[in-house]
Amino acid sequence: MNNKEGKYDKRNKLNDLTGKEWLKLTKSFWISEKCKDDKFAYKHPAPYLIKDTQKLISLFTKSGMKVLDPFIGSGTTIVAATNINRYGVGIDLSEEYLNLAKDRFLSKEISNDMYELHLGDSLKILDNFDSDYFDYIVTSPPYHNILKNTASGIRSDNSSKGYRNGSRQGIEFYGNKSEDLGNQESFDDFIQLLSRIMKKCYKKLKNGKYCSIIISDFTVNKKEVCVQGQIVEMMEKIGFEFVGTIILLQDNKPLYPFGYPFAYKINHHHQNIINFRKNE
Repeated sequence: MNNKEGKYDKRNKLNDLTGKEWLKLTKSFWISEKCKDDKFAYKHPAPYLIKDTQKLISLFTKSGMKVLDPFIGSGTTIVAATNINRYGVGIDLSEEYLNLAKDRFLSKEISNDMYELHLGDSLKILDNFDSDYFDYIVTSPPYHNILKNTASGIRSDNSSKGYRNGSRQGIEFYGNKSEDLGNQESFDDFIQLLSRIMKKCYKKLKNGKYCSIIISDFTVNKKEVCVQGQIVEMMEKIGFEFVGTIILLQDNKPLYPFGYPFAYKINHHHQNIINFRKNE
């Protein structure tokens, strides 16, 4: 992180932060931060932001370490990693979005020797890496099949009216591949496939290192699901230790009168950054 505050402790084996910088990032909530380079990612159905990801990488790694995102999408994790001199590895099923990521890296003049991209299924691609290879894993997986929701709201395209709802407008779901998390028939199927992928990730993560999953709660068949609880249970069964959730506040999102005036329906204005550690 730039403009360092405080003193760096030479005993610090986790990151390159000073004590003051470390302390600030232990808050249980962060305010989501935008930057101009985020706009490129709005061509992807479910973008997340560079500065938010960069803070996570700065917290859980040192300079030169290897960062994995098994669902790289538009490449935000690699942009954030290379911004602070980390090596980024990304995997994605979609050739379209992987090409989008490549264009993004070209526009930012990111050196090819700072990252690698892999097209295909993470379950198969991860077999190409040695065990205990990565220093940190951070990802925002597809949110089950919610991109197939045809209802209006944040997903509707109002650009013809002279305004936009947010970064997710007029979007389509990722594709029709059976191995896609977004195409699983049920929520249980989604969790089972995600578990298989994260088991592979567990094997490739170094002992004592961290993994962060960025995901919000959402509705399944019009019923609210505590997705965070399901993710924590899943990851603990794999062998990860749950070490806490950071609430990522997104107060710039519009409000919609879901359920009004008959029933309470929540507006999701935060994501959960759920953090885990691979025990030594």
